[in-house]
Amino acid sequence: MDWQPDEQGLQQVLQLLKDSQSPNTATQRVVQDKLKQLNQFPDFNNYLIFVLTRLKSEDEPTRSLSGLILKNNVKAHYQSFPPPVADFIKQECLNNIGDASSLIRATIGILITTIASKGELQMWPELLPQLCNLLNSEDYNTCEGAFGALQKICEDSSELLDSDALNRPLNIMIPKFLQFFKHCSPKIRSHAIACVNQFIMDRAQALMDNIDTFIEHLFALAVDEDPEVRKNVCRALVMLLEVRIDRLIPHMHSIIQYMLQRTQDHDENVALEACEFWLTLAEQPICKEVLSSHLVQLIPILVNGMKYSEIDIILLKGDVEEDEAVPDSEQDIKPRFHKSRTVTLPHEEERPEDPEDPEEDDDDDDDTLSDWNLRKCSAAALDVLANVFREELLPHLLPLLKGLLFHPEWVIKESGILVLGAIAEGCMQGMVPYLPELIPHLIQCLSDKKALVRSIACWTLSRYAHWVVSQPPDMHLKPLMTELLKRILDGNKRVQEAACSAFATLEEEACTELVPYLSFILDTLVFAFGKYQHKNLLILYDAIGTLADSVGHHLNQPEYIQKLMPPLIQKWNELKDEDKDLFPLLECLSSVATALQSGFLPYCEPVYQRCVTLVQKTLAQAMMYNQHPDQYEAPDKDFMIVALDLLSGLAEGLGGQVEQLVARSNIMTLLFQCMQDTMPEVRQSSFALLGDLTKACFMHVKPCIAEFMPILGTNLNPEFISVCNNATWAIGEICMQMGAEMQPYVQMVLNNLVEIINRPNTPKTLLENTAITIGRLGYVCPQEVAPMLQQFIRPWCTSLRNIRDNEEKDSAFRGICMMIGVNPGGVVQDFIFFCDAVASWVSPKDDLRDMFYKILHGFKDQVGEENWQQFSEQFPPLLKERLAAFYGV
Repeated sequence: MDWQPDEQGLQQVLQLLKDSQSPNTATQRVVQDKLKQLNQFPDFNNYLIFVLTRLKSEDEPTRSLSGLILKNNVKAHYQSFPPPVADFIKQECLNNIGDASSLIRATIGILITTIASKGELQMWPELLPQLCNLLNSEDYNTCEGAFGALQKICEDSSELLDSDALNRPLNIMIPKFLQFFKHCSPKIRSHAIACVNQFIMDRAQALMDNIDTFIEHLFALAVDEDPEVRKNVCRALVMLLEVRIDRLIPHMHSIIQYMLQRTQDHDENVALEACEFWLTLAEQPICKEVLSSHLVQLIPILVNGMKYSEIDIILLKGDVEEDEAVPDSEQDIKPRFHKSRTVTLPHEEERPEDPEDPEEDDDDDDDTLSDWNLRKCSAAALDVLANVFREELLPHLLPLLKGLLFHPEWVIKESGILVLGAIAEGCMQGMVPYLPELIPHLIQCLSDKKALVRSIACWTLSRYAHWVVSQPPDMHLKPLMTELLKRILDGNKRVQEAACSAFATLEEEACTELVPYLSFILDTLVFAFGKYQHKNLLILYDAIGTLADSVGHHLNQPEYIQKLMPPLIQKWNELKDEDKDLFPLLECLSSVATALQSGFLPYCEPVYQRCVTLVQKTLAQAMMYNQHPDQYEAPDKDFMIVALDLLSGLAEGLGGQVEQLVARSNIMTLLFQCMQDTMPEVRQSSFALLGDLTKACFMHVKPCIAEFMPILGTNLNPEFISVCNNATWAIGEICMQMGAEMQPYVQMVLNNLVEIINRPNTPKTLLENTAITIGRLGYVCPQEVAPMLQQFIRPWCTSLRNIRDNEEKDSAFRGICMMIGVNPGGVVQDFIFFCDAVASWVSPKDDLRDMFYKILHGFKDQVGEENWQQFSEQFPPLLKERLAAFYGV
């Protein structure tokens, strides 16, 4: 006999469902408590499924809600459902998947896939066969309900479906789905494509076996009248482009023609899916070859897609010009991630260009919109295509651009400015002739009456900052800077944000070119402090920190310090220790302290104390949490990481003057704990601080060396690149302070260092720091390190040849020379690499040059003139010249 509800129980459950739809928070709390009570009864879940599937007298939202509460129970504790309850729920789901209401069908589908993903696909063998069987039903609702459930299962369990665990059901399911591509109902066609689409990216074998049928069927649906079907066809083609381009190449011309049409589809969701095609195609090697002849059609379509839609403008409050007095809502503020300190060395080539991540770059900040839309996708596609086609894009673009940039309608003008920014990276060379005329026009757009035009002009100008800075400063840099600073004080928050970000980019490019304008810049940034709402304050900190990084010690002038420090310290005092806004403020202060050096002295004590407190509080909370995880919350360790990094900034900026602060605190004890933290980022920042304290006040580090060295040794593990890098660097700094007393610790670290320098694919920064530290170990303990010379000399030489002359390189090369003195045989086989490394020095100190001279001549005398001639024949001409000129060999 079927399970039947008790009338009184049923009324209770219905009342609960009604109450839970009330907006009143007090009622909601009562509902939550009641749910907890009812969950004690095993057959409560029977009532819930009963309301969903059988109680047709109730309204649909109530029935659906009953199913969703049941779904949450399944998620939370399906394992503890008594078997009869579980069986009743499963049977009811399958019997009612064809309910007359589409809401109820969808709810049952969600319930089925939730049960299936709780490991029940194996335990419910009849589920897939039954659902596939129901697809044959003459009744539309049954077929649609079963397909809806199957689509959800394919989304949630695609890997399991394509595994031996279930005896490969896809061999039956995929051909079955393909039959429904021709079904008369668009909803069912759409489900069928969506189900198959789940298996493209993982290259499921059953799909690969039917790939040609699949593609034929897709082509047949290309001009379907239903937008959902067209969207799924586009999505399928985009994925096939990534995984089975071989199958598409024969049809590529017509696929491109099709996608050109779909990118203009009047349904924006279809257009967006189609637009993804160009992004994906740009990453394929064949892009240039297949797309060149279509650029003439594609470029205008992409440009047209870059206009704001009417909905965008409403959502962005495009007609609101002044909103600076409106406080930000907290959910608008994205969480920030602190990037921990990594120690790097200066290279020969000036300022390495960061390869910008195009994802980040196209962010002309329509954050408030659903993040991805046709405008952003079109702009991203134009950006990647500009990087593929470079100057070849311009003949198709320039005629359009003129009309856009000077258009009387602001929406069109705005899209033209976005286009100009999107192509900046790829087409820079070809754009240079036009920039002297375009940059002044863009600077003029900074004072446009529409806020959205002003904000996009900020972004686009920042994309050309590199060129602006390469011109004489009075030409463009000065006018650009003057106007950007005005925009930082704009009455519109979006413009403030765009201007601050653009200014930070300009600072990175201009560096010390900004020094003459510092007073003016600081006045603006400090004024913004009093003006900004919450979200933009966080960006302002970044602009100030970047300024300090860019101009360095030039900031250390009493008048600048007087302007900048009071508002920063005021914010510092306002913020509580638990406030996440401390992160960007601490990062900013870290840059400022490093730049101001002794100028930061008057402010250092409270800042230092608070950092130590933050570290101490976090460690204490972590300890409590580890002992009683049920009673305490896990701490947010970012507080500790940022504090350690600011302490590093203080040690680096103040140098020896940080000594009395360290003397009066327990930082060394805290550091001992941080260096052993489970979280890699905490260890990474600890080792950076250890190295900085070693340089600044070794007297406080020295008593701890015996405890610290074994920890440093265990962290020479290249699995955590940045931790390993900073530990390596700290060991090198400790060597320089310890001198010969380093001897007992050499064996703890040397083997790991030699292993790392010989590992394939080790990142450059880590290789360089490893080489420096091996050299420094050899400098202070040559007898201990020299026997291993042959095992590391070759990678050692190749990794240090590109480093600029500096202290670190100097001490490392002295070490290598001393080790060669102890073990000359160790270098013989790789002597050419040593010669090359020596030649990389521009101006070594005299005594170091003498060491090089002696080794080179010693080697030459050892092998004799004739052998040396033969040996030096292998040298590249440049190396030969340099060695002859500098060392007479």
